[in-house]
Amino acid sequence: MKGILQFTLCLFLILFTNISSHAGQEIKLGVVTKPGSAQNICAEKFKELLEGKSSKYTVTIYHSASLGTETEILQQVQLGSVHMAIITSGPFDVFVPEVRVVDYPFLFDSYDQVDVVLDGPPGQEILKRLEKAGFKGLAFSENGFRHLTNSKRPVHSVKDVEGLKIRVMESVIHKELWRLLGANPTPMGWPIYTELQQGTIDGQENPLSVIWTYKLYEVQKYLSLTKHVYSSHIDIASLKWWQGLPEEDRKLIQETMIEAARYQRKWNRDNEAIFLRNLKEAGMVVNESPDIQSFKDKVKDIQKLNIFQVREVQEVLPMFLKR
Repeated sequence: MKGILQFTLCLFLILFTNISSHAGQEIKLGVVTKPGSAQNICAEKFKELLEGKSSKYTVTIYHSASLGTETEILQQVQLGSVHMAIITSGPFDVFVPEVRVVDYPFLFDSYDQVDVVLDGPPGQEILKRLEKAGFKGLAFSENGFRHLTNSKRPVHSVKDVEGLKIRVMESVIHKELWRLLGANPTPMGWPIYTELQQGTIDGQENPLSVIWTYKLYEVQKYLSLTKHVYSSHIDIASLKWWQGLPEEDRKLIQETMIEAARYQRKWNRDNEAIFLRNLKEAGMVVNESPDIQSFKDKVKDIQKLNIFQVREVQEVLPMFLKR
């Protein structure tokens, strides 16, 4: 009887060990947006690629703000309770002021410029500086160029912005930018459909993919292609968690995220024309050629603001402005 029990116990341990070895360690990855959105495209590709390359890890994507706002997700990444996240660059500037240079208004004219800067030394310097706040910067995916929508009136020049109550990200630079443009900026987490529907805010600014995916055309009549800010996503890991990983695993995870980010950037750019066409067909009144110069003139002195006088920001801003 004793021998049978020992045999049964050994068999159980073998089976348990075998199951555990194939289950994979869970990586909790947080995004604030819903499936089909730009952040999720990158997250889902990362999951597909990593699980295809290694049976050691499984990736669980916590989407649709299930972990809170982007700021709240960042706080959880700092603590290590969330392992990885894909977050819009704007909210980072509360944690690492230097990141606000990525969202500097009218910094980029094209995606080619974006890739040269963010994949080159300036962007890599920003990723490196995230470590002081407890983040391991892995890659840049993207939201895209941001545009203005509102429910009140067509916007052609900066004069038309005056007094509009515009939702902005929980970001210092975005609040200051829209204040300079003459709007009434209202920092607010995502999503914001209900606030737009109820008239709590008049408008918002986001890339075309977001406006389409979140059906903002149902509550916003006017769209102006202002292209005022290129909005990146920064793909990060918890530094606390990262430092406990074997070196070969770090290399695998970073290379995989870079691959996923490049896939997502191509997806975004390939679909922009489709998003714009869809928004027009949905009934939005689109101004494809607003008076961009009037916007640029209004914010030309933005770097004189106190938010750009911080020593760390001054150290990296020339790298981005000098192109």
